[in-house]
Amino acid sequence: MTILDVHDLVKEYPVRSGLRRRQTGSVQAVSGIGFTLDRGRTLGLVGETGCGKSTLAGCLVRLIEPTAGRVLLDDEDFTALGPEALRAARRRIQMVFQDPYASLNPRMTVRSIIGEALEIHGLHRGREHQRVQELLELVGLDPDHAGRFPHEFSGGQRQRIGIARALAVDPDVIVLDEPVSALDVSIQAGVLNLLERLQDQLGLAYLLIAHDLAVVRHVSDDVAVMYLGRIVEQAPADELYERPQHPYTQALLSAVPVPDPRAERARTRLVLSGDLPSPANPPSGCRFRTRCWKATQVCADEAPQLRTDDRGHQVACHHKELRHVI
Repeated sequence: MTILDVHDLVKEYPVRSGLRRRQTGSVQAVSGIGFTLDRGRTLGLVGETGCGKSTLAGCLVRLIEPTAGRVLLDDEDFTALGPEALRAARRRIQMVFQDPYASLNPRMTVRSIIGEALEIHGLHRGREHQRVQELLELVGLDPDHAGRFPHEFSGGQRQRIGIARALAVDPDVIVLDEPVSALDVSIQAGVLNLLERLQDQLGLAYLLIAHDLAVVRHVSDDVAVMYLGRIVEQAPADELYERPQHPYTQALLSAVPVPDPRAERARTRLVLSGDLPSPANPPSGCRFRTRCWKATQVCADEAPQLRTDDRGHQVACHHKELRHVI
């Protein structure tokens, strides 16, 4: 059952110059993104730094106001809600941030950080203290440490506190913006296993933003690949990793090391030329064409649309080609 339905989401930032700060252009951070997310499932979102992933996340929870498009939560238009209705609806979609220390108020105890959400939404009145202890236990922390401050915890523990804060308001959807990238490798597995357990236990839907393609494959049911503000490929995780069709996806996956020396030596590495173009002046037609070894004139003249095959595999490319990955 679909819980989150995103339609043609756009976010543009004005570019101003001169003494009067007149608008001379715009930065297209998100350009017509659309996808659906079902209850109890995880959609992984991958792409290079600067492609608009975090901006998209901010728009979904309305920390950033989108320029156009709609975000539907159970058919309720989240982007059209006024201040009072938005405050109530925010319970249903929460966010866990990349830096677990920067996202926690260093002057507040863990009890206050988690309890603040309960107080704002009027939840568990009269038993807030007990609920904070339950949440800490749920994420694998000692409830007796609720009186401590964030600096008294390790990075992995602070991220668990951030997860507990998100869970405090009983959300349906959690947007995870690089939730383990700031953690040691040895700690990442514990946090990812926690997220999987919570999803099974609470029926949560996740949008997981990450750079680590191995992490995305491990925890995601479906994967979307984003390039310069647009989704260029989306498919079930195993389908996308084993049979990528867009050249950009193929290049990303070819850079992932394989723990088999013989297979690693047999692979062909696809190296992208040039840097990510400026979102203030994106290429015409296909935005990937300036770095693509398959680009032709049609790529410059016409932007490819996402088309779905019988496997549920969506690709936006004029020259898509099946490529098997070892």
